Amino acid sequence: MPAPWQRDGARGAPQAERARARPLVIDLSALWAGPLCAHLLGLAGARVVKVESTRRPDGARFGPTPFYDLLNAGKQSVALDFGTPEGRERLRHLVECADIVVESARPRALLQLGLDAASLVEALPGLTWVSITGYGRSGPGANWVAFGDDAGVAAGLATATGRAAGTPLFCGDAIADPLTGLHAALAALASWSQGGGQLVELALRDVVAHALAFAQPAEVAGVRGGRDAWEVVVGTRRERVAPPRSRSPRERARPLGADTDAVLRELGISC
Repeated sequence: MPAPWQRDGARGAPQAERARARPLVIDLSALWAGPLCAHLLGLAGARVVKVESTRRPDGARFGPTPFYDLLNAGKQSVALDFGTPEGRERLRHLVECADIVVESARPRALLQLGLDAASLVEALPGLTWVSITGYGRSGPGANWVAFGDDAGVAAGLATATGRAAGTPLFCGDAIADPLTGLHAALAALASWSQGGGQLVELALRDVVAHALAFAQPAEVAGVRGGRDAWEVVVGTRRERVAPPRSRSPRERARPLGADTDAVLRELGISC
């Protein structure tokens, strides 16, 4: 049985004996949830290769540098021109070399590049494919664009956190993204440790809905405070809300395409 926050897609053949002691992760994702998943896999010992389009790199590269570095430092960087047959062929070869693929694209986007996740899982023994979407790979929302805030609202988070104030409230900054990144890394490791051969589907909305399904306190909590300080009040108890603390990146992320030639040569892919 899959966990309540994930859906099992296509199944392929697991691989009892692995060619590598540590999994090779091909990270095709962008922005937050997928890169966080791949980052956590790297911290767990995986080798992570981040693959981007030369025409449309990860949009987070153009945002705050510490945020991008925090999620992508330690990954090798491969950049390919997905608009050419050669670029798409090299992309497919990279996927065929992977133990784990992490992606956060709408299904039709990868199909346009010649990558069918279900078919690849069925054809490549031991492959774990982690697909992160906003609202699932099937159904009316399969190709909807999603961000952490709207997916959280769709799951009911704004309503749940706004009960004390009497009006819907956002909780955190796009909190569906880090929640899903954490769950995706767990799912990827679990699949890989069991031999792979699985398409693991996670939707931002579903992960938040799972978090909201936990038992709520019997007493209604109130929130007090203002711009600089907040506290949660439950009955006679008061808990001050700690201010946010950011982690510092261990190092800088690799420049776009810095490792393209080296990675392709090592994996026997024509440059």
